[in-house]
Amino acid sequence: MLTEERHRIILELLAEKEVVKLQELVEATNSSESTIRRDLTQLEKEKKLRRIHGGATLLQKKREELSVLEKSTKHIQEKKRIAEYAASLVQNGDCIYLDAGTTTFEMIPHLHGKDIVVVTNGIMHLDMLLEYDVPTYLLGGFMKKKTKALIGRGALQSLKSYSFDKCFIGANGVHYEYGYTTPDPEEAMVKYTAMQLSQKAYVLADHSKLNESAFAKIAELHEATLITNELAEEWLEPYKAKTAVEVVTK
Repeated sequence: MLTEERHRIILELLAEKEVVKLQELVEATNSSESTIRRDLTQLEKEKKLRRIHGGATLLQKKREELSVLEKSTKHIQEKKRIAEYAASLVQNGDCIYLDAGTTTFEMIPHLHGKDIVVVTNGIMHLDMLLEYDVPTYLLGGFMKKKTKALIGRGALQSLKSYSFDKCFIGANGVHYEYGYTTPDPEEAMVKYTAMQLSQKAYVLADHSKLNESAFAKIAELHEATLITNELAEEWLEPYKAKTAVEVVTK
């Protein structure tokens, strides 16, 4: 089978299923695994798909953004593992910024009992922070309906009243070339400002966010340590060449 024909079949299957396993592509094209891997590498370079462990997936739309409810049902165990590890980095006496987001939300139970102060723009975080007796300051600003995040000039002005030992940031896309990204430029600015106000910045992103890029850049890869749950061996070098990477498997 010609390369162009294999590529057409691969893209048609992706359009139909959104996520396709390597073995499915091998069977659909009657090709070897090594051939399909080369095809996926080429199609990823052409920005037609994203390789994942054991297959490929469609690229997300640059401005597409799920609601908090939609996000909270995806990759739950991975987010919990990442969050527990991130919370273990918080020490007594720390002042931290906790970004709005479903992974950062999962950090909150693990902050209970620590002598810390939290600043957040996450409306959804408040009840949990109060429940676990975590002293908290809430930013001002405009409340974004989909993500329940406070953004805009008011958020930036109140954010600049603080400085942090550590910040924990969410991202929709993490890419070794394009850095950390999110669909909303205003939300990106709040995230970036928090990073600039912190001695140490961490981005929490499960494997589904890797090798993706969204509309608005938050920061370059080297400006934060990446905490994720899975990074294929072939991607370790390009990521670790630019930043510290913590892979949490348990």
